[in-house]
Amino acid sequence: MPPTTDTGSTIGKAFPEPAGAPEPLPEPAIEDLRLETVLAGLSDPLRLTIVRKLLLESAQFDHPCGWFGFDRPKSSLTHHFKALREAGITRQRQYGLERRSHVRVDDLNARFPGLLDLVAAWTPQA
Repeated sequence: MPPTTDTGSTIGKAFPEPAGAPEPLPEPAIEDLRLETVLAGLSDPLRLTIVRKLLLESAQFDHPCGWFGFDRPKSSLTHHFKALREAGITRQRQYGLERRSHVRVDDLNARFPGLLDLVAAWTPQA
C-alpha cells in the first residue's frame, strides 16, 4: 500500500515551482482536459509507472528522463513523455538540452478527483 498524507491521499508532497523556471512546453489547458484522453495517456504500463514514480518518489519540483532509471532507448522515452504531456498529465519544461517533467496534480485533481490516488495505489506487475 502506498504511503498516505494527512488527508488520506496517496499523492506525495507538492513542490513549489522554482523562481525563474522556463515556460512549460505546449500542453492542453485545464478546461480542455478530457477523461478519455487522460486515460489513453495512462493506458501504457510504462507511462503509468512514470506518473506513479513522479507522484510517490519525487525529490524535487521536476525530474529529467535519466532520474527514472529506465533501460530504454531515448527515442522511446521521448515518445512516452510527449504522450503524457499531450494528454495533459504532465508538464514539461526545457532546461537547455534537458526536459524535466512533473505531474499536473492540481489540474488533474480539479478535473478528475481521485484519479491520481488510483494511479498512486496501482501496483506494477513484476
